[in-house]
Amino acid sequence: MFLVYHPEGSDEPKRWRYDPRKLMSAEREKIERLTDRNFSEFTVDVMKGSSLCRRALLFVFLKREHPTMKFDDVDFAWDELTLEHSKAELRLIRDTAAENAPADQRAALLEEFDRQIATAYDDTEGEGKAQLPIAG
Repeated sequence: MFLVYHPEGSDEPKRWRYDPRKLMSAEREKIERLTDRNFSEFTVDVMKGSSLCRRALLFVFLKREHPTMKFDDVDFAWDELTLEHSKAELRLIRDTAAENAPADQRAALLEEFDRQIATAYDDTEGEGKAQLPIAG
């Protein structure tokens, strides 16, 4: 999965690989303090669209590049920040849908996943087998 930040006025979006299992302990602890959630709750809430959680995640990635950045400095319009599945993740989700989706919905779901896979960011630098971005 990728966190994609495309602030208004920038030519190209900034894209970071988001795998909650790869965040450092100090980053996870900072996220817990900022969001008042344990890390497992945070990973779920990021996927559900929590603005605070997504802001905290953006802060962590921006702070890696700008060490003096403060959380209060991070502000974004909702359409400037997205989470995008990689091609490998979408294929994994598609395979699960192919096996488990109700028969009357399966064809439409698979067609939609195929459309998303065709336009998804290529995950050629991924490590190992694709996993969904939830820390247990």
